[in-house]
Amino acid sequence: MSQLKGKRAVVSGAARGIGAGIAVELASQGATVAVNYLHDVELAEQVVAECKAVGGDAQAFQADVSEHDKVEAMIDQIADRFGGLDIVVSNAAYSDRHLMLESDLKEFQRTIDVSMWGAFYMVRAGAAKMVEAGQGGNIVVISSPHAHLAMPGAMAYNMAKAANDQMARTAACELSQHRIRCNLIHPGWINTPGERKFFTEETLAEESSKLPWRRLGEPREIGRGVAFLCREESEYITGSTLTIDGGIQLPWRDMFRIEEAQQAKQ
Repeated sequence: MSQLKGKRAVVSGAARGIGAGIAVELASQGATVAVNYLHDVELAEQVVAECKAVGGDAQAFQADVSEHDKVEAMIDQIADRFGGLDIVVSNAAYSDRHLMLESDLKEFQRTIDVSMWGAFYMVRAGAAKMVEAGQGGNIVVISSPHAHLAMPGAMAYNMAKAANDQMARTAACELSQHRIRCNLIHPGWINTPGERKFFTEETLAEESSKLPWRRLGEPREIGRGVAFLCREESEYITGSTLTIDGGIQLPWRDMFRIEEAQQAKQ
């Protein structure tokens, strides 16, 4: 596929997980991709190699998205290196899980700095570069169902993702005059290294089998959603939220009552 041929993209937090899946998927559809990473250059270079293996092109760029000046400098560098910027994907996130009264405030603040401020810095810097070029563009913010589900033990992340949603919709309003679209994606439970921070392999296998789709999602599936939103055929979509979750936000616990009732009839 080459629906994004000639497009120049940046994906924050792309050294692993959802970000890596997005980068590789965009590259497979013809985009040149800037793979942003924080610390692990080897992982980032592996993603670059994967992007090239699927027929695209990519380069790694280091920056801590929680630092405004570093994000600005990175976006400038990418635009200079690629000759412009067409797609910005704000994906980088951080989360530490503790109940509010037990939370480490440094970890709480880090979650806000990366997951909220980092997203804003990416959107702002990328939009400024697109406005300057005057050729439109696409921004996709990877948010979460945490934006509207008050999950206990994740207050900082809940707050950050709720802010992401309002930020993206407001950006869609403000940037429409420049033909820049801004949309959101809400992933479900995705098979990433980050999930291993909170769950064992056994728990992931057992609990994912109970979901409506009977499995975790894969990072490339989120990437396909991003690619869809950035295609020319999707140019009438802005300020929208695309949910890619295998039905996790459905009342799936009640669905099993249906199954039990069907089994009882047999």
